[in-house]
Amino acid sequence: MRKSILKSRAQSACIAAMIVASLPALAQAPKQESPAITAGAFSTQTIQGELKEDQLKQLLIGKTLYLRDGYLDNSLDFDEHGVLTSHSSRGSFTLSQVQINKIKLSKHKLELQGDRYGLHFLGAAPFEDPTKATDRVKITPKKKTVRISFDREQVEKPKEKHKHKGPDNAPAGQQSNEPRVATAAPEPSAQQVIPDNSDKGTTTTTSPAHASQLLVSALDKVFSIGIDDRMIASMPDFWRIYYQASAAHADIKPTDPGILRQNAVDLKATLVSAIDPPSNEFAQSSGIAGMALYHAVVGADGKVQAVVAGRPIGFGLDENAEKVIRAASFQPALKAGKPVPVAIDLIVSFRIYSKRTSQSAAHATVDDETDASANTRPGPYTAHALETWAQQHAPGTQPQPSSPQ
Repeated sequence: MRKSILKSRAQSACIAAMIVASLPALAQAPKQESPAITAGAFSTQTIQGELKEDQLKQLLIGKTLYLRDGYLDNSLDFDEHGVLTSHSSRGSFTLSQVQINKIKLSKHKLELQGDRYGLHFLGAAPFEDPTKATDRVKITPKKKTVRISFDREQVEKPKEKHKHKGPDNAPAGQQSNEPRVATAAPEPSAQQVIPDNSDKGTTTTTSPAHASQLLVSALDKVFSIGIDDRMIASMPDFWRIYYQASAAHADIKPTDPGILRQNAVDLKATLVSAIDPPSNEFAQSSGIAGMALYHAVVGADGKVQAVVAGRPIGFGLDENAEKVIRAASFQPALKAGKPVPVAIDLIVSFRIYSKRTSQSAAHATVDDETDASANTRPGPYTAHALETWAQQHAPGTQPQPSSPQ
């Protein structure tokens, strides 16, 4: 009996020792991981590397998103890499703001539904940041929606390798005189991508984390959360210089010292041809009209060499103004009897085509620090402001500063 008790105690002590020895290993046992997926400004959690619909809703719904490439079509399809597979025209980024309202995530696709908005510059006060003095106006027609879809990379389980039963080409049961070398089957890489020509997507992977990362990277390629540095860097000089100067709180001036201001020449550059930029359907339907200011360089030959936004209006109208200004003709400025390049400011008006605004006294004026109109700056962009401005600048009327409406 005593031997039996001693034996039982010894077994209990052995089990206890085994449990104590396994505690460090249990403490280090991997927990269910929820790694974060990040691409640009997009970042979200996953469940064991897999994206769920709830995470995508938190990531996208309610955010101010811009289509980086300015796609104007309201039905857009992208592959898993963020490459457009449907067809769409492109336009100004000021017409490419979207708000996502609904998300549907399936095994093969991510489908987004929302509304498109136009970016409207309000005309900032001298102490305001002009890039933030903006409004957004919904331009998606009623009962219509913007639909954007992304293909998803497919996740496949790694195929199991059959155990090696003998040398290749050796009949079953036959022994080979050649030495056998044991080789381990390669582990599937988390980044392993397998080409796939099926209609479920163009690629497959063995890693849910890789598929999630690819989807978030595609979102970052297509969308920008606000106007980020990458988006600004890809803009034409017309917009890029405007945003960079605003960020630096600096005036927009030519870097070439040979380009003079209008007050530094003997005879100023004067506009010869008319500048009357067209509007567009979005601005017309939303009642966007008014004046905008642009900086231009007129060469010694009277041709426009460069145009930069000064106080834009948005809604795709500034791009129309740039094209018209670049095609305009000027009588070149003169210094000591010779034509010289000069930097000028142009105030350009945009109209709502109705009976109230069809009669406009002028479409563009040259403005600089010596002109009487120097105090007249692009004001609130409304049809009423445009009428007031036209009345103030009608022939025989003394120019007066415009006041905010």
